[in-house]
Formats: sequence, C-alpha cells, structure tokens
Amino acid sequence: MNFPKLVSFLLIFHLINPAVVLPSSSLTSPSRVSELPKKFLDFAKRKELFDWMVGIRRKIHENPELGYEEFETSKLIRQELDKMGIPYKYPVSVTGVVGFVGSGKPPFVAIRADMDALAMQEMVEWEHKSKNPGRCMRGHDAHVTMVLAEEGGGGAKKVLDSGVLENVDAIFGLHVIPQGPVGVVASKPGPLMAGSSTFNAVIRGKGGHAACSDCGKISRGGALNVIPDSVSIGGTIRAFSKESLVQLKRRIQEVIKGQAAVYRCNATVDFFENDNRTTSFPPTDFAFYQEAIPGYFYMIGMQDVTKPQLKSVHSPYFSLNEDVLPYGAALHASLAARYLLAAEPNLHEM
Repeated sequence: MNFPKLVSFLLIFHLINPAVVLPSSSLTSPSRVSELPKKFLDFAKRKELFDWMVGIRRKIHENPELGYEEFETSKLIRQELDKMGIPYKYPVSVTGVVGFVGSGKPPFVAIRADMDALAMQEMVEWEHKSKNPGRCMRGHDAHVTMVLAEEGGGGAKKVLDSGVLENVDAIFGLHVIPQGPVGVVASKPGPLMAGSSTFNAVIRGKGGHAACSDCGKISRGGALNVIPDSVSIGGTIRAFSKESLVQLKRRIQEVIKGQAAVYRCNATVDFFENDNRTTSFPPTDFAFYQEAIPGYFYMIGMQDVTKPQLKSVHSPYFSLNEDVLPYGAALHASLAARYLLAAEPNLHEM
C-alpha cells in the first residue's frame, strides 16, 4: 500500500524535519498548531489507513519473537518501509530498524516502538492467535504498528551505543494499557515506573550427609538426605532512581556475603550487568534513551467501557482493542510535529 509521506510520519520511527510534514507556514500559528492532534486523529481513523494498521498488527501478532530474535518482524517492517520509499538503517542492536523521514537537517525527533514478545503461551482463542508456541505479544504489536520501528529487551542501550541517535533532540514512546478508556493518556513528570534489575547469588560451603549435621533442610534439587555444597537464590529488585538501585545492590551484596561468612561459607552475587537482563528504567528500557536524550513516555488506554474489562498486558488472556491504533499513531505524530514546530523559530534566529 503506497501511503503518502504524512502517513509514514504517523507510523514510522523517524528523524524528521517539520518542513516535510507541515509545509505550510500558516500551520505555525498557535491556533493552527492546537488543531494538529484532532487533524492527525481524523486522518488516522480513515478506513484505508485503519484497515492497513490492523493488518500489520495481526501479522506481527501471529509471529511473536523474543528480544534480539525478531528477524521476521524486522523483515516485515523493512518491507513496509521499502513500499513507502523510506530509507532506513539495519541492523541496529541486532534486529532493530531505524527509519529516516525528512530533509536530514536538524532538529530531529525520534519515535520509538518496542517489538519483542513475551515468553508465555497465548490462551486467547481467535483467528490470529500466536503461531509460535510459548510466545505471545503483549501490546508491542500495536506499538510497532503505530510507529513501525525498532528494538527489544535491553536494546535501548545498544541502540545508543550504535550512535544512530547522536543528533536527536527529543524522543517519545508509549505503552498501551487496559486500565484506561480508549485514547485516554496517563503520564507524569519524573519517574513513571520503577526500574528493575535481576540478580543471582551462589552460596558455597561444604556438602555432606544429613546424619552428620544439625542443619535444617534447604529446598533444592537432588537427594533429600544430602546437604549440597552450593545453593543458588535469585530474584528481581525495583527502584525509582539509579541511586536507590545502586544502594539496593550494595545492600544485597552485604547481607548475602555477610550471612554466608557467619556460617564460614563463600558467596557471589551476579547482577548480570553485561547481558540483556541488566538494569532497565523503566522495565521497557525507554529510560536508557532518556538518560541521553530528553524524552516523554506515556500510557494510552484501550478499554472499551461498554465491554468487559481487558486483562493485564502480562496475562496469557490479554487481548488488544484495535480501536486504540489510530489514537497512538496520532499522538506520536502530534508530539513530534508540535515539538518540531516549536523549535522552528529558534532555527530562524541562528
């Protein structure tokens, strides 16, 4: 389907110049700028565009792929970019795609969408159910459809390290939620969700037979009458700031190693800081971008108030209300356009 450049603005992760999207200088007046969100939404609700978005979303939904394994999803995105004549860079962060729309001159705005699936079996029976056992989307198919874009779990840091966002002035992202009515946006200044980190601790001592010790039983694999020479414990921790997370990590190290020493054991604690389970603020990893680039992340509701309550995005019974697609696309477009238009006077002064 060959949509005009304006549609690609609505749907594609892009670095874009305002002159490309809004060529008429009259649109820079405050009254016309305030009309942009409604104009974008009306455009996104057109049947041809809406049907196209639904089709893309369902294709992605049928073939969910885990982070850094989204090769078919990435291929679909590139095919759509090719159809619209949009140049892009691939691969970025293994499977990521970065599309470029505009003059190539500053200012630049990035619109980000995550495209990884959850390692969970989809339990909703419908025509477009996941065809990959133990894999299901949790709204990210909608995110990609709204923006047609990039990266998976922990991928934000890799994208930043690649240098493709060096000249970007602002970045925007969203996540669909079932708790709010369709099109209702929720956000706030500062931290929006707690960041998370994963840890695993191994405590090593001397093994033996249960008859030779007055210790109690430790839950583990293996024979019940044998005390193992090592035990592993692990979990996740969450905090609203990097400083709090650093303090939590330090305290976990102190407690585990200190208690192990009391029983003349050794302990090691691994926070997986060199792989994909490293710290993420928030859990979508969007805040990695915000550490380097000013950004705005928000939630968009998708609940039809006349129908039963939708399940959580992490539930195997999660289902998406596709009516949210035009709202997400229009919100992305409005944010980017208004940011770029606000920056335009500053360009003329330079």
